[in-house]
Amino acid sequence: MNEELILNFTPTGMIPTRSMTSHVPISVSEIVEDVHQAVELGITMVHLHARDPISEEPTYKKEIYAEIIRGIRKYAPNLVICVSLSGRTFSALEQRSDPLLLEDDVKPDMGSLTLSSLNFNNIASINSPEMVQDLAKLMKEKDIVPELEAFDLGMINYAKYLEKKELIKPPFYFNLLLGNIACSQADLLHSGIMIKDLPENALWSLAGIGNVQLKMNSLAIAIGGGVRVGLEDNIWYNTARTKKAQNIDLLTRVHTIATANERKVMTPEVFRSKMGMESGNGAYGRKFDNQT
Repeated sequence: MNEELILNFTPTGMIPTRSMTSHVPISVSEIVEDVHQAVELGITMVHLHARDPISEEPTYKKEIYAEIIRGIRKYAPNLVICVSLSGRTFSALEQRSDPLLLEDDVKPDMGSLTLSSLNFNNIASINSPEMVQDLAKLMKEKDIVPELEAFDLGMINYAKYLEKKELIKPPFYFNLLLGNIACSQADLLHSGIMIKDLPENALWSLAGIGNVQLKMNSLAIAIGGGVRVGLEDNIWYNTARTKKAQNIDLLTRVHTIATANERKVMTPEVFRSKMGMESGNGAYGRKFDNQT
């Protein structure tokens, strides 16, 4: 039997704006509704970015994340929720770690942890060793599971270093992001080497940036991995860039490809069990007794 498909939904991100596409969810209610549609179709987890309600710019503020999480959990109390701890816009630990301070019914299950600094087309994402380790330490203290983001092979090696330092522990979940201009490219060689070099007891998903999102999603589905998909990584439905995508369009296409490959979407319950996480429905993050 084929491994069930991890479907990691990324509805908003930090880059898409209203001027780029009218389909990107910006407000709390819009994000909650897009996630609602996704849950109805079938997803495993959601990777959230919050936006300021007035400026529509990315925000780190835990109060806005709390509104989004609370809205989602009204109808999906067991959905695995990851909050972004991105370094593209915010440089201080107090800013980037703010969503990790949420507790009880709005505690996130996971927090994104980009494993090194990197350059995008027009901006750098700065993730110093101290920052990465401090975020990992805080997630360990809070029983929040890191969503390990690797854009190249060196970042996977750094995850193994963090494991040796006992800052992260298995089971692991990796997002392997390919196609960024300064990182691993979206081809069989780069993706295969990254997958082969993952530590033991690691679940993984492939993401493709821009035009290569469909390519990487299709590859992952064909070879037994998970997918990361949504407007965060790609606002176009086709590579000719003649049709803007809605999140539900991208998700529906992944479901179609998964069905053709006889891959069933992994439920949040199964993912939680595999990752040693609480069961949801009021209990979130890593199980306390799973810590060393």
